[in-house]
Amino acid sequence: MSYLVLARKYRPRNFTEMVGQEHVVQALSNALTQQRLHHAYLFTGTRGVGKTTVSRILAKSLNCQGPDGNGGITATPCGVCQACTDIDSGRFVDYTELDAASNRGVDEVQSLLEQAVYKPVQGRFKVFMIDEVHMLTNTAFNAMLKTLEEPPEYLKFVLATTDPQKVPVTVLSRCLQFNLRPMAPETVLSHLTQVLATENVPAEPQALRLLSRAARGSMRDALSLTDQAIAFGSGQLQEAGVRQMLGAVDRSYVFRLIDALAQGDGKTVVETSDTLRMNGLSAASTLEEMSAVLQRMAVFQAVPQMAGAVDADDPEAAETARLSALMPADETQLLYSLCLHGRGELGLAPDEYAALTMVLLRLLAFKPAGGVGGAGESAEKKTLTRPETASTGASAAAAPAPLAPPAAPAPIPLAAPLVAATPVAQPTPAMPAPPAVAPVVASAVSAPAPTTAAVSALDDDAPGSDDASSSEPPPWPGSEDDAGPGASASVAPAAPAAVTALPVRQAQGFEENQASARTQQAQGAPEFVAIPVRVAPEPGARLQPAPHSAPVPASARYTPTEEGDVWHATVQQMVAAEAINALVRELALQSQLVARDGGHWLLRVERESLNQPTARERLRAALEAAGHATQISVEVGVVIDSPARRNAAAAAERQRRAEEIVHNDPFVQSLMRDYGARIVPGSIKPA
Repeated sequence: MSYLVLARKYRPRNFTEMVGQEHVVQALSNALTQQRLHHAYLFTGTRGVGKTTVSRILAKSLNCQGPDGNGGITATPCGVCQACTDIDSGRFVDYTELDAASNRGVDEVQSLLEQAVYKPVQGRFKVFMIDEVHMLTNTAFNAMLKTLEEPPEYLKFVLATTDPQKVPVTVLSRCLQFNLRPMAPETVLSHLTQVLATENVPAEPQALRLLSRAARGSMRDALSLTDQAIAFGSGQLQEAGVRQMLGAVDRSYVFRLIDALAQGDGKTVVETSDTLRMNGLSAASTLEEMSAVLQRMAVFQAVPQMAGAVDADDPEAAETARLSALMPADETQLLYSLCLHGRGELGLAPDEYAALTMVLLRLLAFKPAGGVGGAGESAEKKTLTRPETASTGASAAAAPAPLAPPAAPAPIPLAAPLVAATPVAQPTPAMPAPPAVAPVVASAVSAPAPTTAAVSALDDDAPGSDDASSSEPPPWPGSEDDAGPGASASVAPAAPAAVTALPVRQAQGFEENQASARTQQAQGAPEFVAIPVRVAPEPGARLQPAPHSAPVPASARYTPTEEGDVWHATVQQMVAAEAINALVRELALQSQLVARDGGHWLLRVERESLNQPTARERLRAALEAAGHATQISVEVGVVIDSPARRNAAAAAERQRRAEEIVHNDPFVQSLMRDYGARIVPGSIKPA
């Protein structure tokens, strides 16, 4: 007698034997019980999830006659009547299966529909099952639309497809659609255990876990791989044999790599990668297994209760829980992202194992100094608790020295008011567009513009300067916005921003350049883009608000506080010295210094996601290294004064001033008035 493979031998015969598709089974069972039957069903899902199986069970439920021959429509077909046995064996005359992959033309569909005019010969209903229906041609779909919409009362359509996106919407609207989901590895593992127990095949639990993961949600693939593994292992399933058959990487290598990365042990990482090379194990499979382990680690870190409730019989789960407590959450997320992107880099490298090594070593390159394998690591793992009152020892400790403002930079000579207008609408290859230059200030004729500059200070008599000075603090010591003597006190602080400015054109030849620009601009009405350069208003000029200036965003509004001055200067110094980065820098910028009590500083943030133990500890270490607080506490609340808000306010003010200067420049106004030119919105950028 020929051998029947497990996938066919253990195909479900009724709805109670279906696994992993409870949502479909419940809907169909209730419809059959209440006699609320639709005339067309569409089952979608990946391969091996039960689309054909559900179709056959539905056909048996519609045509079951019961053991005594007097049965009716039922959700539990008997399996012993002639209709049930004939459908299981594939010879029931009123159940027709059409493979649309090989019968996709209009002729095959018309031949099938010609049978619809005849009543059932043996059963209660005719059932037409079209598998891989998305392979039909457009003409074939159109041929079946009318019959599919209004079939005879004795005819039922069952369509199955793995790609519902290719099915016309006119067909989808005529069917009840059920999506069969890929099965979880735990569901596949449970079913394989029952099947092998029935077959009396000894199997190691870890071998079955490998098979359930390799099936990727398909029960048919899982049973087929099990058949292959039984043959490979000579009648038994052992982990080593199954791993060798699948070519899967032993997760002990994966755990060793993650452990070494958490400890910052580059030597072990390289040695393990060389071991994978010598054993001929796939680099892509290694990264895939690492991604799966890291995903579970991230879940355990986000939900610690799950890490404490792992299955004791699963050694991999226990090891994953251990590693989740060893590696910080941010490094877990970073390594997961590196593994996902690293799989795409394997084909680009000359050697896939060298690419694997580079992907793994990339995490070590991003590790902060002193944060691995020592006191630094234990400090990062510590959960800080906010003390209610300062201890005696803390109060007796020497307070850090007050912040000494750095020496003020030398005054930067003001450049001439230069607006470089470049025509972009009608370029002329033979005549390059010269930049139009505004009138030159006499005191700055011979001084070139610096290559790194910010927007210069404006006249104190400018409209709105009184309001700004009453609501904004003075410039911060050492800020690059401090333009020296004569600078307006209303210029808000901002993070240093460097741009390359154009050299200032000398007064000699100005008339010729201006005439050339006007001659070329008179040929049409081009658009002009303002290039970010250092500009200064003419002496005595009064600026008018820019007509298209953007409103101040909410993120740029803040209420100055005394502690905010100290905190902003401290954060700016640490950012400039690159003492903090990534999440730690974001925590410092988005927080507000509420109070200082000796060596203990109290901060406040608005988002709970920034208040991470690792970020808090690294910020505390940076503050202690800079000679400030030795202990910090972070609370969640409303923030009214943070370095980020101050920087945003300074940037918004610089943008507003730059727009005012450009829009009020006499030469720009003459171009807009005489030649219909316009400034491209968003092209004005402060230097």
